This record gives sequence, structure tokens and C-alpha cells, in this order.
Amino acid sequence: MANNIAETIVGAAVLLVAGGFLAYASQNADFGDSGGYPLTAKFFTADGVAPGIDVRMSGVKIGSVSDLSLDKKTFEAVVTIGVNGGIEVPSDSSAKIASDGLLGGSYIAIEPGGSEYALESGEEIERTQGSVSLIDLLGKAVHGATQ
Repeated sequence: MANNIAETIVGAAVLLVAGGFLAYASQNADFGDSGGYPLTAKFFTADGVAPGIDVRMSGVKIGSVSDLSLDKKTFEAVVTIGVNGGIEVPSDSSAKIASDGLLGGSYIAIEPGGSEYALESGEEIERTQGSVSLIDLLGKAVHGATQ
């Protein structure tokens, strides 16, 4: 009888922990429409960018990448960014692909401009800087050092 009570208590504890994980995931995941709006940005190099990565302004997450495609005319990577509702991105802002340290993942960093006008839904961030390859930089440093 005591064995059944112990198993019941352990089972209830497991269910409570699982419920806690589900509650945490539902609060921190982007489910459905959050009242946000899409913006686009074109990059010559979009290494490390994939749907779902963070979009940050001043280090604070303001959205995520919702789509990544190739412009067949210019061969640039077209990144669609979902910005959370209530956040206005100034029209002269710039976007760059940054990384979380040497081994960290990539994210889109939006540097706000000083314009009083905000980008509307579907507009493009025109000033962009693509990702920088650490291997390319090391190769240039090594190649430059031998000459």
C-alpha cells in the first residue's frame, strides 16, 4: 500500500514538472499572430540566417525571422522579419547579421535611425550588412601575413 502512494506522489510530481515546462514554452514561444507586422531586408550574404532566429534592437528581442528566400534577379538573400506589435522601427534604420560570440548562433541586429517616420508593414530596410565569415577573415589575416 505504501508503495502505491509513493508511486502516485512521484507520478504527480512528474506531471507538475511537465505542466511547468509546457507553461514556460507557451509563454516564450511565438504561437500564431502576435499583432506584429512584416518587414523585409536584402543581404548579399546571409550565412547563419534561418527562419526562427531572433531579431534584436538594442539587444532586446523584437521579433524573429519568418522567411528566407532568394531574389532571382539580384541574387540577394531576402529576409522577411516579423516585428512584434507596438514596436515602431524608424524608416532610416539599418539591419546587420550579427553573431552571439565565436560559437554562438546568428541573429539580425536592427540599429534604429533617427527618423520620426516608422517603416510600415511590408516595407524594406534598405541599409543592410551581411554576415562576416570568421574563416574568411582568418584566411585573409594568414594570407596577408605571408606577403
